[in-house]
Amino acid sequence: MSSKYVPYATTPARLLRQLVSDLVVLVWTVIWITVGLAVHTAVATIAEVGRQVEDGATGVAGNLNSAGDNADSFPLVGDSLAKPLRAASEAALDIAGAGQNLDTTATWLAVVLALAVAAPPILFIAMPWLFLRIRFFRRKWTAITLASTPAGEQLLALRALANRPLARLAEVSIDPVGAWRRDDAVAVRGLANLELRSAGIARRH
Repeated sequence: MSSKYVPYATTPARLLRQLVSDLVVLVWTVIWITVGLAVHTAVATIAEVGRQVEDGATGVAGNLNSAGDNADSFPLVGDSLAKPLRAASEAALDIAGAGQNLDTTATWLAVVLALAVAAPPILFIAMPWLFLRIRFFRRKWTAITLASTPAGEQLLALRALANRPLARLAEVSIDPVGAWRRDDAVAVRGLANLELRSAGIARRH
């Protein structure tokens, strides 16, 4: 009988089903994480365009502003030349602001869309799987704890009398109920083993 802290069955058939289910959930999760990352990458490309626009427009605005400062030093026509250059610089800064907004929005949208695409199918499979594994772990924990004491073993045997098929009970004893009432140690242990196996636990004799 394995440690009650290990969340796996010790009966071969049930252990195989658990390992297969773990593998299926793992592969399913990896697939949808990959899809989510692909969506994130695709949308993040728009954010990269926004960063490029922001960087380029900011550079152009700086150059135009410098040109306006230089033109302002020309005698007579300096002010006339500087005004359109500075106006163009402000327009370039507006474009840079739009690029920054695009970058911010696309970066946020990339994360939201990636989660929206990947999370629902992952949770659809993972939540029932997790529920079943926790339920199995709790049942295994309780069964092994009961099996460690004589009174607990009798309780497991009683549960076997109530829940296991008659043919399986007859394999343990011709009169399983009478054997349990007489506290027949061999029969009680055999009945308890039936209940343990139903919980995925194989006890060494």
